[in-house]
Amino acid sequence: MFAPENNSTKAKGTYKRVPALDKCFAVLDLMTRVKQPMGISGISNALGYHKSTVFNIVHTLEDLGVLENGSESKFRLGPRLYALGKAAGGGSELVSTVHPYLEEIGERTRLSVFLGIRSGNMAMILDKVDSPTDIRISSEVGMAIPLFAGAGGKVLLSQLSDKELDSLLSENKLLKFTSASCVNKKKFKEMIRRVRQEAFAMDDEEYVEGIRALAVPLRLHRQNLEAAVWVVGLKNRIRDESMPAFRSMLKEISEVIETRLWNGG
Repeated sequence: MFAPENNSTKAKGTYKRVPALDKCFAVLDLMTRVKQPMGISGISNALGYHKSTVFNIVHTLEDLGVLENGSESKFRLGPRLYALGKAAGGGSELVSTVHPYLEEIGERTRLSVFLGIRSGNMAMILDKVDSPTDIRISSEVGMAIPLFAGAGGKVLLSQLSDKELDSLLSENKLLKFTSASCVNKKKFKEMIRRVRQEAFAMDDEEYVEGIRALAVPLRLHRQNLEAAVWVVGLKNRIRDESMPAFRSMLKEISEVIETRLWNGG
């Protein structure tokens, strides 16, 4: 059971404890132990908290991507918690549903494959399958990369409204990672609009020299949750002639994933 009091720390008398955080972590601790979706009433009864308190906590955590609101208005541990602390383990519906498809993509392309979500102005990696080849491009689960870099970031941005995109662009500078990077905000916005129309993005050495990436969005129709799948490899492994086949396969698999998630897995 989550313990709201820490006597050794409290004795130091160096800070004022925040009760709302105690309650927030009590909710997360409960859901980690129960390992199944819970509703407002169930959480309230288990912890002895007023329903309005639980309501505000869980919906705030949902907005942050820490919880997911599933069927029958029951909540479960979400993808952002999985990425940040791996506390959710296999509990995230998104990660557990998508992982077999990452493996399939990896087998068919022999490339490194990633599942990521938007977290502010970063793209956070939730899951991955490394390339089986000796030379591979890899990043760790939980790693955050700039949202304005690479194919994955493009398809995550493409799921935002023009107003949201304009807001992010106004708050962030486009960096020149390589000579191919786009640093003109008007051109970048036009690029994102094309990605939105085509449901596909490519990174041709725009983030790392010698590296190409292809990405497709996962349109989950969940507020504040933008997700994407992308493959990364050396330029000589993602050749121009193989691009149409890779694009077709990624779009086909993304549609299957979306259907499964819409239908509850």
